[in-house]
Amino acid sequence: MIPGTSRSGATIIGGLFLGLSRKTAAEFSFLLAIPTMFAATAYDLYKNWRLFDVHDVPLFVVGGIAAFVSALIAVRTLIKFVSRHDYTLFAWYRIVFGGVVLATAYFGLVDWSAAH
Repeated sequence: MIPGTSRSGATIIGGLFLGLSRKTAAEFSFLLAIPTMFAATAYDLYKNWRLFDVHDVPLFVVGGIAAFVSALIAVRTLIKFVSRHDYTLFAWYRIVFGGVVLATAYFGLVDWSAAH
């Protein structure tokens, strides 16, 4: 893992290097996230199944629906944005953020090894 690098950013940049349009590269990145999210959810459920109760089901259903709707809105908005704009501002933000992470770790201001 490289500080300031994200999975979606790496797949989008990779897609752009291979000649995909910004919109297609972003769509591919989001589609690639789907199996990853399902696997992470299944693993978390497997690890913590003892903590769940049947009375929690309605809460999880409402939460799942709310998460799906908000993610759909966010993805559509981002796809529209990236089809009209480039990634320059985002790239600089990630570079600066990565530098901040490295600097705070180097100077002992934040113990990033404890962050999960």
